[in-house]
Amino acid sequence: MAYRLNRQLVLEAPQRVPDGAGGFSESWAALGIVWANVKARSGREKAGVAAPLSLVAYKIVVRAAPVGSDARPQPEQRFREGERYYRILSVTEDDVDGRYLICTSQEETVA
Repeated sequence: MAYRLNRQLVLEAPQRVPDGAGGFSESWAALGIVWANVKARSGREKAGVAAPLSLVAYKIVVRAAPVGSDARPQPEQRFREGERYYRILSVTEDDVDGRYLICTSQEETVA
């Protein structure tokens, strides 16, 4: 199956940065730009610390990259599209030819 990859996303990985007091803070480093097909799935609301959170599941399809490559998405990384962030939950090949990867992702926003 051929997908229409019409959305430009930035693939980001978490990085721990020492905070100077024995702990760390988390920041995000850009790994590169990917073109993707983004489809919303289901959504729900859950209680957050300060306000309700809206959780929406997404199926994000990108071109495949070899295992071990920085261009291959991994769980716990995220895609960024402007001010929107899609946390990657799982990654699998779309077909036996390995031309595309399907990333199950979740967007969290304050409701």
